[in-house]
Amino acid sequence: MAWAKIGAVNLYYELGGRQDGPRVLFISGTGGDLRARPGPFDSILASRTQLLAYDQRGLGRSSAPPGPYSMADYADDAAALLEHVGWKESAVVGVSFGGMVAQELVLRHPGSVNRLVLACTSSGGAGGSSFPLHEFAGLDPEQRALRILELADTRMNSKWRADNAELWERAVAETRARAAVATNEPDRQLGAALQLEARRGHDVKAPQKCLAHQLPRRFRLPIDQRLRKRASNPSGTGGHSPHPSPTISSR
Repeated sequence: MAWAKIGAVNLYYELGGRQDGPRVLFISGTGGDLRARPGPFDSILASRTQLLAYDQRGLGRSSAPPGPYSMADYADDAAALLEHVGWKESAVVGVSFGGMVAQELVLRHPGSVNRLVLACTSSGGAGGSSFPLHEFAGLDPEQRALRILELADTRMNSKWRADNAELWERAVAETRARAAVATNEPDRQLGAALQLEARRGHDVKAPQKCLAHQLPRRFRLPIDQRLRKRASNPSGTGGHSPHPSPTISSR
């Protein structure tokens, strides 16, 4: 277990994987908590890279400084964590909300990122925003988790659930277990709500952020164009999951 004191927040982080592998910073999605399983260290990344992952401010075992939080706060936390562990630069994998943070990171701290992977995320703003998850803020943790599960893979529609009741129950049980991790921790629930509010303001297409001439050449194609290119070549699956559903693919 390790913490990094970064300004007003103590960030909990873990460093593992292959010590001789390429360095990768993993930035988790909405409500991410390293105590939840499966997590990044259960993924193929941990077997092939030197992997750094952390609980974002207000979540998991990181502290929850007073809000509100901004997308810039999350990006600056990530940059400061890289500095704390002595990584001058790193590949970055951002999933969902973590992809939004990764976009802010490369705009605010371009020298910290040598490769960028954006999974199931968006550039924000008009025409580029993702599902308004802040609308789920009033739901209890289990209801919110189940609603997000429905969005995670559109193949799991009502017909699929009826035909695959056992697999659906397995997915629900895993989702409930993940949602239960921080159920009795009021600060974590507050941190999750503050994260959703920050997410509402995400917009890397805003004029003041489109400073392409200041970015390394590899990042100069505007991020929203990169995301639209990817969206025009879908993998054949739908929903918000960054990978094929393990529940479905296990059949």
